[in-house]
Amino acid sequence: MTKRIGFLSFGHWRAAPGSQTRTAGDALLQTIELAQAAEEIGVDGAFVRVHHFERQLASPFPLLSAIGARTSRIEIGTGVIDMRYENPLYMAEEAAAADLISGGRLQLGVSRGSPETVLRGAEVFGYVPGDGQSAADFAREKTRLFLAAIGGAAVGQVDPERTGGFTGGLAIQPQAPGLADRIWWGAGTRATARWAASLGLNLQSSTLLSEDTGVPFDELQAEQIRLYRAAWAEHGWVREPRVSISRSVLPITEDVDRRYFGAAGEDDQIGLLEGVRSRFGRTYAGDPEQIAKELAEDEAVREADTVLFTVPNQLGVAYNARILETIAREIAPAIGWSRAN
Repeated sequence: MTKRIGFLSFGHWRAAPGSQTRTAGDALLQTIELAQAAEEIGVDGAFVRVHHFERQLASPFPLLSAIGARTSRIEIGTGVIDMRYENPLYMAEEAAAADLISGGRLQLGVSRGSPETVLRGAEVFGYVPGDGQSAADFAREKTRLFLAAIGGAAVGQVDPERTGGFTGGLAIQPQAPGLADRIWWGAGTRATARWAASLGLNLQSSTLLSEDTGVPFDELQAEQIRLYRAAWAEHGWVREPRVSISRSVLPITEDVDRRYFGAAGEDDQIGLLEGVRSRFGRTYAGDPEQIAKELAEDEAVREADTVLFTVPNQLGVAYNARILETIAREIAPAIGWSRAN
């Protein structure tokens, strides 16, 4: 299995003491710059979180298009887009455009989204679920339409008054060849992972699993991945699926790192999320050699082909590029990664 690594940025911005991203413009432009630096380091992917009504990245396609135009090799993606907020057909056009600009490097993570501070945010955007329809079902319905659209299905009809009586179906334009194989579903449970496999979607396993069986987080996540791959095989898909996980990794190599993160290491956390007992992944902070050893023993890291490392983006491009350089040089080789030639 070829192991890939990437960074995952939440794109926080706030005019707070010590923040290097004081405005939304800072967060957007610095994400582009960090993607360029990551490509030079040899990192394989630049991924962004999407959150609405927050001082975080919220409109991924202009950002991903800009990254695609300023880089040549690195994968660009999301983790994840909340489909409840999306017009699936317009999103299909935007995704295809971003993919074409990047030369086919888009890796698009979608899902039902994460818990929010806003009340019924998707409804504020004008998207109201049907009577009795859950948020998850609403997101899945939109995802199916999005997949049909990027797959070239006819989603509209020709107006015969404009075509001399000719009738037929119309697909959205542009189309991006191969994009349908590069859509990922962000799954927080074993059941949703199996559902993703049934649709032929790649898997982004969440750092927050909304179930808890009493085993360590990495073991629960590894079980989810194995169940996903078994379901993939059962459905007879021809291509090999991809699976990503994310980890919070903060190597401490200088005094400034120790001031920021010297006490950041922690074990798994367990808590109630929307009334469900959930398990959260730990933070790895400390000596790079020790982190490398711990990640090499992480069961889910071994199972996944892609590991995304979250970055403290408010500390600026130079600081985060140094973190990624340390990860690439001293940590990632221990999990089976090697820099692409």
